[in-house]
Amino acid sequence: MPDWEDLRHFHALSRLGTLSAAARALGVEHATVARRVAHLEERIGAKLVDRRGRRLSLTAKGQQIASIATRMSEDALMIERAALNSENRHTGTVRVSAPPALATALLAERFVGLRQRHPGINIVVIGETRYASLGRREADIAVRMARPEQGDLTVTKIGEIGFSLCADPAYLAATREKDWSFIGYEETMASSPQERLLAQIAGSRPVAIRASGLEFQLAAVKAGGGVALLPDFMAADLNLTRLPLPGEPLTRELWLVVHTDIKDVPLIRAVMDGLGGKVG
Repeated sequence: MPDWEDLRHFHALSRLGTLSAAARALGVEHATVARRVAHLEERIGAKLVDRRGRRLSLTAKGQQIASIATRMSEDALMIERAALNSENRHTGTVRVSAPPALATALLAERFVGLRQRHPGINIVVIGETRYASLGRREADIAVRMARPEQGDLTVTKIGEIGFSLCADPAYLAATREKDWSFIGYEETMASSPQERLLAQIAGSRPVAIRASGLEFQLAAVKAGGGVALLPDFMAADLNLTRLPLPGEPLTRELWLVVHTDIKDVPLIRAVMDGLGGKVG
């Protein structure tokens, strides 16, 4: 009989497509994923993954096993949520997914206050720009800047985040407006409202520095690297010049998201209450 851990690692690989992505999702080394998949192939007696250089694809047997592993994973998650629902205490670990800069600037103090009220609760903050899946229990609660439209989720608006066009005063004094360069997100964030507006403002001028993290963008602005569109909570207490935006102010709504099956679990509810005050 196949080992469930082997199947779990293979399921992550089949879902995410690469060893490194599966390893990040599972919190292990990529060599562990490769070893588990190889062990599963040995137990089943069939090749599941076709390895051609860096590209991985599933064989016909791999696609069959992946479908079975998906159903097993969904059943296991239902069992986990049912077990969590049976708990009636404020003790345990809760994983919260939130954008890194926002978690640092706006949520850290709330987590400290929550721990003071409920010392039995341990918080794990997943500060990733990607969205951790609540359905797959990659996180228990998420703070997101886009309202989810799919999944059995309970969604609550907890605030709004404003954005400002910012630059170092010395950079503005030394650089003509037509010669400005800009600092923005890398390509995976190109469809975000703030990145679309930055592209509109930049026009034919270059977005010369791109980064996935806002912390790096802020550091580049402070170093005189150009002009960036930053959330107000990052620029509020810094010696930066805020420039007028064309048209209406840019704000993003902030949402607290939890899987509906666990929203009334006392442990989860306590963390949601701790995060539920107005943000922004």
